[in-house]
Amino acid sequence: MEFFNISQDKLKDIFKQALIEAMEEKKDVVRNILLEVMEDFAIIRAIQEGEETDSVSRDEVFKILESST
Repeated sequence: MEFFNISQDKLKDIFKQALIEAMEEKKDVVRNILLEVMEDFAIIRAIQEGEETDSVSRDEVFKILESST
């Protein structure tokens, strides 16, 4: 078995270049991943805000929804 002696800096550069090439070639995939991450953060924030507010009944929610239509 043959081993390669690559410095940590060289390996870091190789990974950076590979990541840049992947991002350039697969822009739609990167875009979709970023959108998913942003949506996840928005959901987490909404849940955290919801945990800090008072609970309301199901009927109150439907009253609000019906009055807005």
